[in-house]
Amino acid sequence: MEPKNPFTKAILAPVRKISTGDTLLWGTLLVLLLAGGAAWTWQYIEGLGITGMNRPVYWGVYITNFVFFIGLAHSGTFISAILRIAGQSWRAPLTRAAEAITLFSLPFGAGSIIIDMGHPERIFNLLFYGRYQSPILWDVTAVSLYMLSSIVFFYLSLIPDIALCRDRLTGAPRWQHRMYEVLALGWNHSPEQYRRLEKALDGMAVFMTMLVVTVHTVVSWLFGMTVQPGWHTALIGPFFLLGAILSGTAAVVIVLALLRKAYRLEKVLHLGLFNSLRKLLITFVLGWLYMMIAEHLTIGYSSMTEEMVVLTDKFSGAYAAVFWSMAALVFGVPLLVFLFKGKNNIGWMVFACVLINIGMWMERYIVIIPTEASPRLLTVMGQGSYLPALPEILITVACFAGMALLYAVFTRFFPIVPIWETAQELPGHAHAAETSPTGD
Repeated sequence: MEPKNPFTKAILAPVRKISTGDTLLWGTLLVLLLAGGAAWTWQYIEGLGITGMNRPVYWGVYITNFVFFIGLAHSGTFISAILRIAGQSWRAPLTRAAEAITLFSLPFGAGSIIIDMGHPERIFNLLFYGRYQSPILWDVTAVSLYMLSSIVFFYLSLIPDIALCRDRLTGAPRWQHRMYEVLALGWNHSPEQYRRLEKALDGMAVFMTMLVVTVHTVVSWLFGMTVQPGWHTALIGPFFLLGAILSGTAAVVIVLALLRKAYRLEKVLHLGLFNSLRKLLITFVLGWLYMMIAEHLTIGYSSMTEEMVVLTDKFSGAYAAVFWSMAALVFGVPLLVFLFKGKNNIGWMVFACVLINIGMWMERYIVIIPTEASPRLLTVMGQGSYLPALPEILITVACFAGMALLYAVFTRFFPIVPIWETAQELPGHAHAAETSPTGD
């Protein structure tokens, strides 16, 4: 039986045609992506010497991007899997938009590692000669498993709506209709199919919840398993995990607001959903502040010489401006906005969430660079400095543009709100069920 939904027509409307605005947006993003590709080609030919990385700062914005994009990828798992387990049915209209962030950010997170290698063929050294005593191989395994599992989880929940596109978008080009037929896997909306799908998604939600904890904890262990000042702490795992969920949830708010405005989905993505996310974000911001204070208070109280060098650099030294700006962007301003301006005001919420994600990128930067600039063996390695060069900036912009391009194209070929899952959740369903086979 096909799920009934009074808003099916509005949800399917963006899939029906590609506008001039889409073409311009896609073209702009593609140009930025190609500029990044040209910068990467330049780097490949000339070597990593054209970047700002040096001795002892071997990791720069590429590893910052890696941690940031993997953190963004936790948005879909949190919204879809963890809230599904918690029985929060209000999350249903948000799930696909969040899962798409996961799906389209993971390739650029993993790709940042390959970019950082200078020569991508070096990845084979890890595959052929890697040893599981190394946290690097733990990370490769965890991220690869997370990417594969996210694709399966995303695709399973998409199948019923692909079948809806197959059945209702009769005016679509032949190749597009054929694509829906193949991807729908013969789905016919029978109650038994829905029962099995719900069972499969519930089982995967448990697995994905455990996986999301594992993935970003393992990412943090790339740093924490060393003895470098500022990294070697047991708190780094939960700190990275909470920061990832914070930035991912903030990204969901930004994307939902853009989709709501661009595709006229005000009745589907209603204000109550944003207020629910606002409450979650207040909790995450306060949790992040607790982690931040706990980490730096522990380091400062111990007064270990090598740790204090890094801490001083952050608080009052070369990186003080970045550190305190990051604190204001992640905690200070967003919390005030959420408490006093954000309730029932999507514009203010989006403003705060943009600040959070800028701040969280800076937080990744401030975790990595000061430690590398002042390593434990300072007398041997020497004091370092780092400033991103033009190729790194262009490649970073290209990564964000590539993610946005994939997301924008996806929303024009598949429903961004799960019709089958929201059938019983959207306001007014019982009074305005659609029965027309054409969706008109």
